[in-house]
Amino acid sequence: MMLRLAPLVLALVAFQASAQKTNLQPGDYIAAVVNQDVVAASEVVQRTERLRQEARQRGEVMPETAGLRKQALEALIEDRVLVTYARENGARVDEAELDRVVANVAAQNKLTMDQLRERLKQDGTDYKSFRENLRDQMMTERVREREVQGRIKVSDAEIDAYLDKKRADLDSGGMINLAQVLVPVPEGAPESVVAERRARADAAMARIKAGEDFAKVAREVSEDGNKARGGEIGLRPADKLPDIFVTAVKGLKSGEVAPELLRSGAGFHILKVVERQGGSSLTQSVQTHARHILLRPSAQLTAEVAARRLAEYKRQIESGQAKFEDIAKAYSEDGSAPEGGDLGWMGAGGFVPEFEEAMNALPLKGISGPVVSRFGVHLIQVLERRTVEVEMKQLREQARAALREQKYDEAYQEWVKDLRNKAFVEVREWQD
Repeated sequence: MMLRLAPLVLALVAFQASAQKTNLQPGDYIAAVVNQDVVAASEVVQRTERLRQEARQRGEVMPETAGLRKQALEALIEDRVLVTYARENGARVDEAELDRVVANVAAQNKLTMDQLRERLKQDGTDYKSFRENLRDQMMTERVREREVQGRIKVSDAEIDAYLDKKRADLDSGGMINLAQVLVPVPEGAPESVVAERRARADAAMARIKAGEDFAKVAREVSEDGNKARGGEIGLRPADKLPDIFVTAVKGLKSGEVAPELLRSGAGFHILKVVERQGGSSLTQSVQTHARHILLRPSAQLTAEVAARRLAEYKRQIESGQAKFEDIAKAYSEDGSAPEGGDLGWMGAGGFVPEFEEAMNALPLKGISGPVVSRFGVHLIQVLERRTVEVEMKQLREQARAALREQKYDEAYQEWVKDLRNKAFVEVREWQD
C-alpha cells in the first residue's frame, strides 16, 4: 500500500538538518552526546528559532526562550536516537540505490549533478555529508515502519468487534453523496432579510423543478464551499452528515431532489441525492482510484509553506494552466510521481485515515485542498469509484489493517520512548 510504505523520494528543499551528522565548527559547543553522535549548540539555536517561527505562524503564544530551547534540544536528541539506532539496525542502503535518490533530488529541483554540488556548496553543505544524510533518512524511515508495525497486535476478537460496528453503521444508512444549493441566512436576521433569502431559494428550486441542471444552479446560486463542484458534498457515511439532511432525503433514490426547501441554522437548503452506497451488506466495498501530489515538510519547507504551494498547484490545475499529472511528475515527493501521482485502485483502509477521509469526501474528478498526514502534505484527486464484492477473508484483512492504523501512533510513541530510555544521552551546559 503506497502511503503506508512511504517510499522516500526527497527534493532538495526536503533535506532535513535534523538528520545531519554534526561536524562541530570552530567556536561551536557540544550541547548533548547521544550514543556515538553529538548535537551541536548551533543546531539547538537553529531549531529554537524554527520552533519560534512556526508558533508565530500558527498565532500561538510562544514560551520563554529557555523553555523553547529545551523543547528544541529534546527534539534533536530524539532525532539522533532514531538515526543512530537506524545506522546500527537498519538494512544497508547500497551506493547504487543512493545514487538514484541523489539523482532524483537533482532532477526534481531541475538541476544537473554539477549544479546540485554547487548549490550545496553555496549553502555550506558538504556533498559527501549530504549523501550520508539521505542514507540516514532512508534507513530511519524503513526501520521505523519495520519496528513499529512489529509492535502492533490485533486479535480476532478486536476484528469481530470492528466488523460488528461496521454492520451497525451500515444498517443506520450506508454512504450518501449529497449535493446542495445553500442560500445562507445571517444569524438574527430581520424578517425582511429572511423573506428575501427564502424567495431566492424558492426561485432556485423552481429552476430545478423545471428541469434545469442542479449543478448549474448550484454554481450560480449556492454560497457554500462546494459550489464550484456543482454543490456536491462528497460520498460520506450517513452518520457523518447532519441528521436533518439524512431525514430530508430519506427514501429518495440516486438522482432525486428533496421536494421541499430545508431550513437550518445556516439558511435554506435544496438537497439532491447524487449517489447512495451500502446500507445492507459488508461484502460490498467501495474502491477508489485516486492520485496525489505529496510534499514533505522539513527544516527548509514548513507544513504551512507546503500547503500554500499545493494550493497554488490546485489553482493552476483548476484554471487549466497545468495538468495534475504533470505537476505530480515534476514536484511530488512520492514513488508514484513517475506515474503522475497515480495510486491505483484501493479499498477501505488502504490509506492512512486523514488521507482516506479527505479522499472519500471528494466527488469524482474533485481535487482536495492541502491534506496533512504523517507522510507530508497532499493534494488529492479522485478519478473513479466502483463497488466490488469482498470475500470474508479479505474483509477481515481490511479490518485488521484499519485497526493496525488506529494503533500506529501509540505504538510509535512507545517505540521512541523505549529507544530514548535505552540510549546514552549526556546533556552539557553551554551558553548562547
